[in-house]
Amino acid sequence: MPKKIFSTVLIAGVVLTLAACSPSESETAEAGCTPTASGASSDQVEVSGTVGEEPTVEFPTPLTSSTTERTVVTDGEGEQALEGSTVTVNYTAYNATNGDEIDGTEYTEETAAEFTIDEARFLPGLVRALECSVPGDRIAAVIPPADAFAETGNDAFEIGATDSMVFVLDVVSVEEAPEPVEVLPRADGEDQSLPDGFPEVELDEDGAPSITVPDEDAPAELEIATLKQGDGTEVADGDLVTVHYTGFLWETGEVFDSSWERGEPAAFPTNQVIEGFSAALVGAQVGSQVIAVIPPEQGYGDNVPPDSPITPESTLIFVVDILATEAQ
Repeated sequence: MPKKIFSTVLIAGVVLTLAACSPSESETAEAGCTPTASGASSDQVEVSGTVGEEPTVEFPTPLTSSTTERTVVTDGEGEQALEGSTVTVNYTAYNATNGDEIDGTEYTEETAAEFTIDEARFLPGLVRALECSVPGDRIAAVIPPADAFAETGNDAFEIGATDSMVFVLDVVSVEEAPEPVEVLPRADGEDQSLPDGFPEVELDEDGAPSITVPDEDAPAELEIATLKQGDGTEVADGDLVTVHYTGFLWETGEVFDSSWERGEPAAFPTNQVIEGFSAALVGAQVGSQVIAVIPPEQGYGDNVPPDSPITPESTLIFVVDILATEAQ
């Protein structure tokens, strides 16, 4: 998929936990939101300091857990973080195997991070740690590989395949989820003529594309064309856009990724995908279908996805249905 795993700040923090079920956890459950439970691992994270300021964190290493564990160190009050809510936090993150701090905010208003309670967009363990939280909460969480980067780990954050993570999260604010936007089932815009030199595109009865690649060298520059011109909202830089897409290799015509094959559209911010894919989205209107021919330097370059037929020299072709967009 064209989405980068993490192109923004991850999460840094260690946490301290004292009780198996704090009052805020019980009260939150009664209010209709069931928080992730604390456990033996999260209870070993000791956190001191004032909420809103960088904490002092101690925990035994290596620290592991089989599922995400969440302990409320300090109780806040106010609006709960429910599915779709945007939670603003200051945090510190650690490698739970060796105790090294791997990421974090600077505990200022300007550097606080925003996360949405949506496991499709952020690490499932992080979402589970923040779900049901309220402003003023300080949360300690232990997140196992299965709820984070799985067996691949993440070199950028020096997280190995078997490393759990510890987060200390100070909840600054919670914003209620906005009304859901309408998501089209497929692009419904007016058909457009395709410029010379582009792959030919055919759609099956459901709208999934197939292509015929020209018998010539791939273009050296990024090329984008509109196959169907929609009349919906224009996609802005940073929007959360919902799309159906299929990715092909110019050299072979092989499909390397397809939301159509998975049976559901994908949603991601336009500023968290490869450069050429983002360029194809920003400025297009909902209901449009676009095709992008992306040279290696605006695709994955040397950062090719694991277990993929893509190479650092691959030219990529994406056919994209733009189904919805919303500002973030």
